[in-house]
Amino acid sequence: QVQLVESGGGSVQAGGSLRLSCAASGFIYPSYCMAWFRQAPGKERVGVASIYSGGGTPHYADSVEGRFTISYDSAKRTLHLQMNSLKPEDAAMYYCAANSVVYPCTPDDEYPDWGQGTQVTVSS
Repeated sequence: QVQLVESGGGSVQAGGSLRLSCAASGFIYPSYCMAWFRQAPGKERVGVASIYSGGGTPHYADSVEGRFTISYDSAKRTLHLQMNSLKPEDAAMYYCAANSVVYPCTPDDEYPDWGQGTQVTVSS
């Protein structure tokens, strides 16, 4: 059973940075599509970024393109999300997700495995 545990959330001022991590375990396939989602209060959960565990071009939502960077450390099976130039509208619960179906691997795909989330707060 896939387990995903997020960490690294916190409170920052607008313009600041945070780095989220997601430790993965229980993988039974050699490769996965990994992604970050976020959900703000009263809003739907939306995909932020995705990356294939074997490397390749990541995909980003337009709202975070150029500010966020997704990466995957295959040796440690850990997914990261480096968030720079944070804005108040980035405040949300951030979730890590995994999918054994590795194509097309975009933030719009369906993901069957989820972490519990880590909270990000951005003050103006």
